[in-house]
Amino acid sequence: MNSMDIAFPHLGIFLEDVPKSFTVFGFSIALYGVVIALGIMAGILMAVKVSKLEKMNEDIIWDFAIYAVIFSVIGARLYYVIFSWDNYKNNLLSIFNLRQGGLAIYGAVIAAFITLFIYCKIKKLSPFQIGDCGVYGLILGQIMGRWGNFFNREAFGEYTDSLFAMRLPMSAVRSHEITSLQAEMAALEGVNYIQVHPTFLYESAWNVVILILMLVFHKKKQYHGQMILFYLGGYGLGRSIIEGLRTDQLLIPGTNLAVSQLLGAALFVMAVVVNFIVLKNRKK
Repeated sequence: MNSMDIAFPHLGIFLEDVPKSFTVFGFSIALYGVVIALGIMAGILMAVKVSKLEKMNEDIIWDFAIYAVIFSVIGARLYYVIFSWDNYKNNLLSIFNLRQGGLAIYGAVIAAFITLFIYCKIKKLSPFQIGDCGVYGLILGQIMGRWGNFFNREAFGEYTDSLFAMRLPMSAVRSHEITSLQAEMAALEGVNYIQVHPTFLYESAWNVVILILMLVFHKKKQYHGQMILFYLGGYGLGRSIIEGLRTDQLLIPGTNLAVSQLLGAALFVMAVVVNFIVLKNRKK
């Protein structure tokens, strides 16, 4: 394989010279960033669309989105840096280099919800109604944003020979994300690539399913905040499973426990329990 090729051999897909960036007027622009930016814009437009169904003033969404985007990007980076501190402690300036990736979606989610409650407290608005609109944008942004990982050759899993197996040249992948099993398999077969689970694809596809279910369920929602729980529980369930396949897991310091896997499972349980309690109290 060429160092810039990507292949899904069992699907008969062979992509040649897939770039990580392109140049405009001599300035290199990372496709990772372009995809993230497009996902953010699409997400905002989706949230605005849903706000009309909620009979809300769409200007509220646009106004909130400005703060949410800024603090979500900061939160996504902080979350990643905190749980991969060894990669940054000897070069603190690298913390500000986002061109090679390093944004954790759960950091963005946490920051977005903190921003939501502070914003609504100041504006005297319902965070649950606005949140019910925002989560549609959030899940759509994640669907698109995961393809930034595709261009960056990251967020993949362990060796597999399954139908969706993806081949990546070893020279295009960060060395610390290649496991001993992947290296052994490459050496055994005498090739210069690793064959892995495309976990970014799994998560993007899972999020498509969640978004469809959210759109179907929206007309039947029974209280403000229920779509927030649907998103947190649905995404959390998928992430808790898919995260277990990844080779770049962010671990709780001093343990072998993947923080996003545990958080996803906890959010799923929390969403189910809270929804049950709210519905039970409404019946009373």
